[in-house]
Order: sequence, then C-alpha cells, then structure tokens
Amino acid sequence: MDTSTRAEQGSARVAWIRSRMALLAATRDEFASSRPFAGHRIGMSLHVEPKTAVLVETLAAGGAEVVGTGNFGSTQDDVVAHLNTLPNVTVFGSRADSLDQHHVNLARVLDARPDMLLDNGGDLAAGLVERDAMDTVIGGTEETTSGGDRLRSELARRIPVPIIVINDSLLKAIGENKHAVGQSAVESFMRITNVMIPGRRFVVFGYGWVGRGVAQSLRALNGKVAVVEVDELKAFEATLDGFRVGTADDFAEWGDAFITATGRPNVLCYDLIERMRDGAILGNVGHFPWEIDVPAIRAHQTGSTELVSALERVDLPNGRSIVLLAGGRMYNLAGSEPKGNSIESMDLGFLLQALSLERVATGAATLQPGAQPVPDDIDRLIARRMMATLQASS
Repeated sequence: MDTSTRAEQGSARVAWIRSRMALLAATRDEFASSRPFAGHRIGMSLHVEPKTAVLVETLAAGGAEVVGTGNFGSTQDDVVAHLNTLPNVTVFGSRADSLDQHHVNLARVLDARPDMLLDNGGDLAAGLVERDAMDTVIGGTEETTSGGDRLRSELARRIPVPIIVINDSLLKAIGENKHAVGQSAVESFMRITNVMIPGRRFVVFGYGWVGRGVAQSLRALNGKVAVVEVDELKAFEATLDGFRVGTADDFAEWGDAFITATGRPNVLCYDLIERMRDGAILGNVGHFPWEIDVPAIRAHQTGSTELVSALERVDLPNGRSIVLLAGGRMYNLAGSEPKGNSIESMDLGFLLQALSLERVATGAATLQPGAQPVPDDIDRLIARRMMATLQASS
C-alpha cells in the first residue's frame, strides 16, 4: 500500500473516531479561538492510534507544532500517514520498528528541540535528562503510572519543570483505567486467542485501577479470577471484592491464563512460568514490555511457533509450552486488530492531556517543578462535562 492510500485509510478511521469524541470537539473549537500553544513545539511519545490523532489535531488547532513518535510495538501506520498530512505535524515510526529504531525515533523527536512534552513512560523526559537539556522545555504531561514512577524515582530531582502526571487523576483512574482498560484487555484477549472466558481460570497480577478493571471484566463474563497483589490494602480490597487472593506461587499451577497489570519488571519470572500448566496463556497490559520475563523465556525456549498474529506458542525444556500474547507488549494495543480503550474513555483521558498542557503553556510559573497530579479544577471541570455528555445520551 502506498503512502497516499495509507493516509486515506487512516483519515477515514480518524473521521469516525473524531465524530464520537464530543469533549475534544468542543475544546478544539475553544483552542482555535484562544490559541494557547501558539509558538510552542510539543514533543510527543504516545501510542499512535486514531484517538491519539484526534488529540494531536486538537493541539494543532490551538497553534501547536507537534513532533512525535509512537510507543514500541503499537504504532498504527495508517494513522501515522494521516498525521503527516496535517500542517505543522511530523510523526516518526512504524509498527514494524525494532526497539533500537524506536529509540532512534525518540532521539529524532528530541532533536527537533520541543519546548513542551507529551510523554508516555517518561521516555522523552529521560532523554532530555541524559542530554542535560531539561532547561529547553517549560514542562509537559506524562500519561502513565509507569512514567510517573520513573519521574519520581530515577529522574527525581532532575526535573526542574512541571510535569503533570495524567494517571494520577482519579477521574482517569475510574473512567479510563478501570472501566476502559478492563474492557479492552478482555475484548483483545478474546479477539487474539478466540478462547472462551466462562469457566477459565485467570490470574491477574496487580489490583491497581487497571488490575481492578481487568479482574472485574473477566468475572463479569464468568471467568474464574484470582488476584496477585503485594500491597496489603489492595489485597484486602480484592478479597472483599470477592476474588481469590494470594501469591504468585499460590496460583502458578492453578491458572489457565495470566495477565500482568503492575507496571513493575519481571513480576512473571521464569521460575513461575516453568511451573505453569501446558498451554498457559501469558499477556501484559502494563505500559512497559517488561512485566513478563520474555528474555528468560527466549534464553530457555526449545522452539517457538507463531500461531496467528500476536499469538505465539513457546516450547519449554520441561516438555510443556506456553502461549505468549504480542511478545509481552501491551496486547490490547500491540495485538492483532488493535482497538485500545473505548472512544469515550479516551475522549475523557485526552481532554485531561489537552487541558493540562494548556495549563503548562499558559501558567507554568504557577505550578511546582517535578511530577505532580492533574490540577483539581481541571479534573472537576472534565467530570462535569463528561456527566453532561453521558446524561444527554441516556
């Protein structure tokens, strides 16, 4: 498919998504009048899919120049082609990029010298710290819990500008992480594997907002669900919510499918994988592709077969096999026929991004340096708008 045809395909998909994102539509009109990003270049690292394109269009309507790239393994090529037809928008990357090429794409974004960041996983912020160039930006946003943790740990005290962590928003946690990721994780699991949920034994790692959503969505379809959670209070909540709760050791031989949602590396280590029943399915919905110890799997495997797109059987030395979804990447975006979270939830989530970036552009001096939550007035404004939208359609 040539670039122009791919761009036409992407434009058609984006048009449908745009028609269902009422919150961003209203804000796009507001930005076209107020032009809060005039003179600013926004560096972006986000999953590039149709809903992301609507966010980029909204920022561009507000006067922004956007230079960006996707996240590793989830870029949708037709959406990239569409975005690159827009004035003042440049997006690098493709779905086939290796991890090394992804790092090259991130470097190209930073080479463009953005003065604001629209980050995911802290990759752009880490790149600027490594270059000792944080003084070239006035601030930005970070999408994920994983990125927020990174800003507050390895990058702490090296971020002299405000970075608003969108995933700190209770509004996003409820509307997107719990209800939307839960839905998309289960929908994508069924689409990729074509197996039945009812009666199947699922082990969900993590009972944060995403883990809650995944566990509850699986149970709603009559899956048998156990939760692994190291935080005592979250484990207590999962218990009172009616789930089996225990350690990874408790459920290694019990589960038919294992889904990670912790943001932490190697929570599914090879010792656990070795003990799983033959044909166990492993999937990750955390941001970084590190929650399942895929390098250890590769080091020990005796063979592998791609069954269908994003579905791989890996043979182990003990004579058993496991089935790996999307190579350990976020399978609801990196899997086959990726849809990601629902349109309405991302309308909410990306409005949080847009208004938080507007706050940085127009009032960075009023914000504290470093990682921080979404300002309360923005959360409450969007909650009111979302409720009005939902009530209008009820």
